[in-house]
Amino acid sequence: MNILNVYQWTESNRGFLLSIPIVLFAIIALVFTLVSFRWTLKPILIVSLIISSLTAYFMNTYNIVVDDSMIRNTLQTDFKESTDLFSYKQLLYFIFMGVLPAYFVYKIPLKQRTLKQSFLDKIKQIFILLFIIIFTVFIFSKYYTSFAREHKSLRYSANPVYWIYSVGNYIYKTFNSAPLVVKAIGTDATIDSSKKSLPKLVIMIVGEALRADHFGLNGYSRETTPKLKKEKGILNFSNVYSCGTSTAESVPCMFSIFDRENYSYKKGISHENVLDVLKHTGEVSLLWRDNNSDSKGVALRIPYEYYKSPVNNTKCQDGECRDEGMLVGLDRYIHEQKNKDILIILHQMGNHGPAYYKRYPKAFEKFTPVCETNQLEKCTQQEISNAYDNAILYTDDFLIKTINFLKKYAKTHQTAMFYMSDHGESLGENGIYLHGLPYFMAPDAQKHIAALAWFGPQMQKRLPVKQIHLDTYYSHDNLFHTLLGIFDVKTKVYDEKLDMMNVHK
Repeated sequence: MNILNVYQWTESNRGFLLSIPIVLFAIIALVFTLVSFRWTLKPILIVSLIISSLTAYFMNTYNIVVDDSMIRNTLQTDFKESTDLFSYKQLLYFIFMGVLPAYFVYKIPLKQRTLKQSFLDKIKQIFILLFIIIFTVFIFSKYYTSFAREHKSLRYSANPVYWIYSVGNYIYKTFNSAPLVVKAIGTDATIDSSKKSLPKLVIMIVGEALRADHFGLNGYSRETTPKLKKEKGILNFSNVYSCGTSTAESVPCMFSIFDRENYSYKKGISHENVLDVLKHTGEVSLLWRDNNSDSKGVALRIPYEYYKSPVNNTKCQDGECRDEGMLVGLDRYIHEQKNKDILIILHQMGNHGPAYYKRYPKAFEKFTPVCETNQLEKCTQQEISNAYDNAILYTDDFLIKTINFLKKYAKTHQTAMFYMSDHGESLGENGIYLHGLPYFMAPDAQKHIAALAWFGPQMQKRLPVKQIHLDTYYSHDNLFHTLLGIFDVKTKVYDEKLDMMNVHK
């Protein structure tokens, strides 16, 4: 259907449009011919049918793209998050487009042939398929030329061709034969002694899927941040963009030294991040608490605590562990860090979809009616937005509770809270749901994110709070240098021009 949004069904386009399924079929047949032999043919076809049935469900239901980034995000998602995506419609896709065709393939008997016959038949099939592809593309060359140059995004809809390509791309980007060596950065890092006074206590909150235009502080028509609006000293950054459109991509990127243009998965896992640089000072205690799937590799070298389980999180009910549970027990940790600066990272469950209605306690259900299913296509856009906005209300409450927690340490520490979402979220605009589209084609809803800061009285004395630029364009690229700036870290890898709190740029 995506192709018809670009090429109208007219007399001049009809031949080209009819040729597309022929070319696509020939390409798919060619791929399977190249990799399939007598003992591998059925297993490869069966696995491809099963995966393609699930791929078709997610592509048709949420209008997403299954690329290498989405594959990484899927593999790094825990079982609990995966269950939020399950539906009976998905089961029907799985059975009728996957299991039944796979069973049919399994039951078809294969003819016995000699090795020579099999080889000759394979060569013959390859030449026939190549001829079909080349001949068809040649006849409609002017269409396929523009198709390849101007509408590259349409290839993302080709199932199973694109997900097979993406699996190869994922393997290529993720694995290599050499052992992983993590390159140290910022080993010269020290705390500027001229600025030392009270120890710093900073809580960095990594948000989940909170788009900027639904954040009340950014002028949204609904009041989704009523408590933050009343809080004095909030610095709301209204023009911040994410590094990626998925948690697996954005979280490691935002803590990395690389900007979005130069970041890659391999660079992320093979270089230390800003938490390592802070650790190199020997004067900053670090702790990561996670109520999401995990830290995506960011917290591998610092203390890590998993809070998406009642084992640690005391605020769990009906299978949902709430973000506010990550605040419980922090007093003990802080008291153990005698005279040391402290950075605590809290990774939220936040607005994780598609089951937005599960992301908040019932007391926060202000906007009704809400979408109470993970099959978003069954709900109206208003019902989806209602559930999503209620989840923001709960984040508003969680951020205020974090600020109130920090206020207890106003006399003994320089306190601060910094919040930044990992990416945004599509709520059905133009038939697009959730997140994860390739960055160049993703709408602003998936990239324009909520971000804010709050500083306690001691920190305000040190920072030129009233001069900080709130409407300037910022992105995840700024986080690395902003955290170093807050802790007065001196190092060659710090760039004051990228520090959001530095007004002398």
